[in-house]
Amino acid sequence: MALLVGAAWCALCLGTPYVPPHRLFGGGDEIARVVVTELRVPRLVLALVAGACLGAAGLVLQEALRNPLAVPEMLGVSSGAALGVAAPLVLAVSVPAAVEPLLALGGAALGGGLTLLAAGLGRSPSAVLLTGAAVAAALQAALLVLMVMADQLDLQLIYRYLLGSLSARTWEDVTGLWPWLLVAVPALVLCAPVLAVLRLGDDDAEALGVRVRRARFTALAVAVVLIAPVTAVCGPVAWVGFLAPHLVRRLNPRSDAVGWLPWSAAWGAAVVAVADVPARLALAPVETPAGAWTALLGVPAGVALLRRRR
Repeated sequence: MALLVGAAWCALCLGTPYVPPHRLFGGGDEIARVVVTELRVPRLVLALVAGACLGAAGLVLQEALRNPLAVPEMLGVSSGAALGVAAPLVLAVSVPAAVEPLLALGGAALGGGLTLLAAGLGRSPSAVLLTGAAVAAALQAALLVLMVMADQLDLQLIYRYLLGSLSARTWEDVTGLWPWLLVAVPALVLCAPVLAVLRLGDDDAEALGVRVRRARFTALAVAVVLIAPVTAVCGPVAWVGFLAPHLVRRLNPRSDAVGWLPWSAAWGAAVVAVADVPARLALAPVETPAGAWTALLGVPAGVALLRRRR
C-alpha cells in the first residue's frame, strides 16, 4: 500500500510543472490544474487498471497451466493483440479508436486459439506452454515484417507501442476499458474456484467433476478478455503478468487462487504505476516506454523469486 501511495504521489506531483500535494485538486494556477486532471490523473488510473488486468491474467494463466512461466508473452496472446492493432496502421487502413480493442481482442484470440489448437485444445499444460512460445515467435515475426513495410513515422509509432507506453493517454482511453472490464471481472470471479481445483492436477480435477480441457480453454478466454483491451490502449506491457503472481505467492504461500487473485491484481497495478514514474521522469523531457521499465524491474526480480522458490 505504501508503495502504491508513493507511486501515485510521484505520478501526480512530479514533472513539469511541479504541483505540491496540497494543490493537487484545488488552488494553484489553471495550467497546473489542467495538467493534473486531464493528463496525470487519467494516466495514473490507466496504469492501475492495466496493471491489475495484466496481474490477474498472469495468475489465471499460471494456475490454469500449472506453470510459473505461463505468461501472456509466452502464449501468443500479447503478440496477437499487438499484431491486430499494428496491422491497420502499417497498411494505412483508417480504424476508429472504438474498434481498436476489437482488433486487439481478435488478434489475442487468434494467438491463444492457435496455441490451444496446436497443443490439442489444452490436453497438456506443458504442450500448451511450448506451443505458445512457438506461436508467439511466429506472431512476432509477422510484426517484424510489418515494421519493415512501415515508413519512418509509422515505424516510430509501432516501436513505441510494442514496448508498452502510457504517454499521451487521456480519459477517453480510460473510459474505453470499462465495457470490457464489466465482462471480464464477473468471469474472473467465476473462474477463480475452478483454477484452485486445476492446481491439483488433471486427474484429480476430473475426479472432482471438472472438465479439464474446457476449464483450461475458458481460463485462456478470460485472460484474453483481460489482456486485449489493455494491449489495444497501452501496447504489450511486458513481465507484469509474470512478476505480480510470483510476488503474491511469495508473500502468501499458503493461500490458493481465490485468495491470490485480488492481490495479484493489486501488485500488477503497483508494478505498472511504479514503472511509469521513471518512464516519465528519468530522461525528461523525453518519455521512455513504461514497458521497458517493467521489463527492467521484472526480469531480475522474477529470477530472484524463482530461485528462492526452488
